Amino acid sequence: MDQLLQHLVNALVLGGAYALLGIGLTLIFGIMNVVNFTHGALYTFGAYAMWIASTSLGLNFFVALPFSIVAGLALGALIEIVLLRPMRGADIDTTMLVMIGAGIILQSGTLWLFGGVAKAIPSPFPDAPLQLGSVSISWLRLFVLAAALALIGGAYALINGTRLGRAMRATFQDADTAALMGVNVRLIYTATFALGSSLAAAAGALLGPVYVVFPQMGDLAAVKAFAIVILGGLGSISGAAIGGFILAIAEEFGAGYVSSGYRDAMGFLIIIAVLLAKPTGLFARAERIG
Repeated sequence: MDQLLQHLVNALVLGGAYALLGIGLTLIFGIMNVVNFTHGALYTFGAYAMWIASTSLGLNFFVALPFSIVAGLALGALIEIVLLRPMRGADIDTTMLVMIGAGIILQSGTLWLFGGVAKAIPSPFPDAPLQLGSVSISWLRLFVLAAALALIGGAYALINGTRLGRAMRATFQDADTAALMGVNVRLIYTATFALGSSLAAAAGALLGPVYVVFPQMGDLAAVKAFAIVILGGLGSISGAAIGGFILAIAEEFGAGYVSSGYRDAMGFLIIIAVLLAKPTGLFARAERIG
């Protein structure tokens, strides 16, 4: 029982970051119909932004985190304005090729700038873990979980309780009708890509101090983000959040009770089973009008 609770706590910490990745990706695809192949690179960018802010700029750890999120927001807006906006109306194959190229450029640029040696982000938390009965959790991981839940709640509140969120949901339903009703669709696309990018950067900034930072860290994260979106259902924010926790639980319990070598495989086996039973995902929303 003690081991079960420990695995569950570990899964919740990882699931929070996975949920951020999934929400960011499903936002971009659901509203813009763009398969964002730079998502993994943005995750890596967030981790490196956290490292630069903490070491080179000397910022406090708790200031470096919002700095990394804002940096991801700015990079996402830049990618949308420079690459995606001129291609609005192009076929999806062309857009995918451009985004794949952008992802390769971002990863290669990271490798060129920082080298291939892994870097550690200093943590302000004590090394001694918090002991809750028979379950122990490091203070850093507890902070990661709390910050991830706060960001998930903030994203959900923004989408469902603000004017910007209403405009984003209207664009998801029908961009042409939203434009006729006065919505600046071009601005909504930029805001959507920037927000999705900032969530990916936030996930990297949160998990960077837990593990290490290296240029290829976003490769597997991108694959898992796509898996989470497929699992939860395209266009579903709640589905992406729940899907992130489901994937993390599957990985943690698979590593704990089967084999650590099958950690990543266990999550994808769950996804295959779900897709065989419900191809649209667990929480798929209705398709766009038109």
